[in-house]
Amino acid sequence: MNISSDSTVNKLVLLFVLETIEIPLAENSILDICSSRNNWINYMECKEILYNLLEVGFIYNIDQNGEEPRYNISYEGRNCLSHLYRRIPLALREEIKEFTKQNRLAFKRSQEYLADYEKMEDGSYNLKLRIRSPFDSEPMFNVEFRAPSRSSAINAVRLWREKAPSIYESVYETLIDEDI
Repeated sequence: MNISSDSTVNKLVLLFVLETIEIPLAENSILDICSSRNNWINYMECKEILYNLLEVGFIYNIDQNGEEPRYNISYEGRNCLSHLYRRIPLALREEIKEFTKQNRLAFKRSQEYLADYEKMEDGSYNLKLRIRSPFDSEPMFNVEFRAPSRSSAINAVRLWREKAPSIYESVYETLIDEDI
């Protein structure tokens, strides 16, 4: 779909995206979905709409204790959308539903399975891998270790996003005995 010039429809599109994806999203993820990947809303207008919807209470900010905040649709936003969603063209609603269905897990992983690395004085790279709890801002799992090279650090970050749940499960089952 092409970018709409109707500001009200664009606000409804952003609300509809948040409602259909069913997970709180970081600003960069919202901009990626609505502007970069799909061209549903102009990038600059999308940023402005995000802050306008926050200001009027149609979305809310989930504070992440110093990390990038995530945004979700509020009760008021859902109520507004329920009355006006038909102003979004049917073809666009279907496109948004299909996109969110196909990409929900990838966006969830990118926001819950966090990985960073930094170069150390000795030339190695310190990796910080975390699993963010879906219920609060505290990490469920946090591990740091060193990688010998930048390429191994990059590979570890890539693999972390794919394998974080199974790694967490393995560590948990190995260390936590529920029968004690």
